[in-house]
Amino acid sequence: MLAVENLHLYYGASHCLRGVSLQAVKGQITCLLGRNGVGKTSLLRTIMGQRAPRSGRIMWEDKSLDGVSPADRARRGLGFVPQGREIFPLLTVEENLKTGYAALPRGERSIPGEIYDLFPVLKSMLKRRGGDLSGGQQQQLSIARALVTRPRLLILDEPTEGIQPSIIKDIEKVIRYLAGKGDMAILLVEQYYEFARDLANNYAVMDRGEIVLAGKRADMDETKVRRYLTV
Repeated sequence: MLAVENLHLYYGASHCLRGVSLQAVKGQITCLLGRNGVGKTSLLRTIMGQRAPRSGRIMWEDKSLDGVSPADRARRGLGFVPQGREIFPLLTVEENLKTGYAALPRGERSIPGEIYDLFPVLKSMLKRRGGDLSGGQQQQLSIARALVTRPRLLILDEPTEGIQPSIIKDIEKVIRYLAGKGDMAILLVEQYYEFARDLANNYAVMDRGEIVLAGKRADMDETKVRRYLTV
């Protein structure tokens, strides 16, 4: 569904992405691993249209996304859960969820009941402000907000960062369930090897703006992968 081909991105004179190629396939989870500062978030923001590449292509369902705005990418089925969650702290949980309506036609603007099945804690907190939630609850809200847009590609940028272990397990179950439905591709950025290993169908490892390892989960060499995760 998503094909990134030979992508180059610059911030001024800094060459941030160096010939990056990556795919995300419907019904599968692609995990992108690497240390902080190697270009993972820059790649995701380029896929979402928040950064303009110098060269290369991003193809979505066999059509180029060149020149397509972030808003239109969301309307085309790309859902993004950013690093740091970026919820609206002064809006209620329900209002945060409804911000996902912006990517939907007017007749489809509703919160799917499935979201409360996946994140039951949110249903009991609909009138609470987002800023009053714990970090783990905010992360669940951020994922739920992306799901309101009915994405066919879900991009998650380090969803386990700063989250307590019990909620990490809940998030893992949700990601696994969404992939198992077979109608969504998932691109997951992680720093933690075990979380990625347990979820990935396919993996890629970045270092200094390049993909240095890639393949299927069965081919993951823990020693080689961890070499690019340790500081």
